[in-house]
Amino acid sequence: MKKRRIWIRITAVCCLIISIFFLQKLLMPKYVTSIIEGSLIEEYYREKTPHDVIFIGDCEVYENISPITLWEKYGITSFIRGSAQQLIWHSYYLLEETLKYEKPKVVVFNVLSMKYNEPQKEEYNRLTLDGMRWSMSKVKAIKASMMEGESFLDYVFPILRFHSRWSELTSEDFKYLFKKDKVSHNGYYMRVDVKPVTSVPKPRKLADYRFGDNAWHYLDKMVELTKKHGIELVLMKAPTIYPHWYDEWEQQIEEYAEKHDLMYINFLELMEETGIDLTTTDTYDAGLHLNKSGAEKLSVYFGKILQDTFGLEDHRSDEELSLVWQEKVEFYRQMAESQYNELKEYGYLKRFRNNN
Repeated sequence: MKKRRIWIRITAVCCLIISIFFLQKLLMPKYVTSIIEGSLIEEYYREKTPHDVIFIGDCEVYENISPITLWEKYGITSFIRGSAQQLIWHSYYLLEETLKYEKPKVVVFNVLSMKYNEPQKEEYNRLTLDGMRWSMSKVKAIKASMMEGESFLDYVFPILRFHSRWSELTSEDFKYLFKKDKVSHNGYYMRVDVKPVTSVPKPRKLADYRFGDNAWHYLDKMVELTKKHGIELVLMKAPTIYPHWYDEWEQQIEEYAEKHDLMYINFLELMEETGIDLTTTDTYDAGLHLNKSGAEKLSVYFGKILQDTFGLEDHRSDEELSLVWQEKVEFYRQMAESQYNELKEYGYLKRFRNNN
């Protein structure tokens, strides 16, 4: 009888754990047809082959660089570990985690997030942190990112945060309960529509143009980490005109790159060389991000620099890698065609309408 009671208790506990796991999976946002940026971080774990280049940063990498173009043009393998408003401590711990899976030859970090010295918004934290697998890197990232009033347990058990989503559940929450559709192209978020720049907001004056100590601390850690593993670190500023990139910020990054012997490229200064034209063809939101046309132009230009400077191998003669990347190329072309068809039918992308 005693043994039977023990088994009943064990069974009850197991059922409770399974129920909590199921409910948690059900209630968490799926990020497939809306706010798809929430799926970007976790898609990295689907990768089966290594990468020459890892990009880390905010939307200025995941919307402005096309890994497929880098492959087709140069045979460079790459992945973007980007997320919406990814702050520099997010970037650092994502890089730390990535190096447990692979050792790329080059890491590229977009410097816009240096403007933030403190955590900004819990919702944006979630778009990065919820997609990470559990590790000490994730634990440290959570602790560095939590806003006042947040609880670490809410990240350990997201059901505590999303329990109120009952009224928002749709059929898609059940459809994507255990398996989600792929939404990115090695971390690149594709948009083919065009909305040119017609005017540029006047930048507001800042009380202090100096980057904060916390931001510098994590950039220092990034430099130390890449040097420890013999990885080249490249700093970049994407060629998007809003948010404004101040001359004072530029000077600080230039001086830092020179001090630490890092390559730094401000693509805002290379619009003519890259062929990017934000007033006609190459942005979908009036200069905040590049569209597919702009991202491909930037990738063609940047890929040549990366290959020539760091001697990156052209892998297109590798039969095994070519098979893997041919699937990626086909998915890329299929999504582009689908989006072009949506534009013809609706005049703008349905996914954009859903997200707003």
